[in-house]
Amino acid sequence: MLKKLPPALRNFYIVTGLCFFIWMLFLDSNDLISRIKMSNKIRSLENEKEFYLEKIAEVEEDRKELMTNKELLEKFAREKYLMKKETEDIFIIQEE
Repeated sequence: MLKKLPPALRNFYIVTGLCFFIWMLFLDSNDLISRIKMSNKIRSLENEKEFYLEKIAEVEEDRKELMTNKELLEKFAREKYLMKKETEDIFIIQEE
């Protein structure tokens, strides 16, 4: 039966190497498919990280402006949190 196999498949080292290659390609916990999925996941998370770092920089800049300018802070509080002075009335207009 071994005589019918090609000479390359009768070599112990080639068969062992082929088995190892198949094992690593498909059966191992770190197989090729898992590595590709993980690589895609890492890429998407890095894109999200860049987005959030930009947003953090914008918020820090806005915070810095608000803490240095009292008029801007008052405007922000009035628009965002609907704060008012005691002698004022607020009318909220909602667009449909």
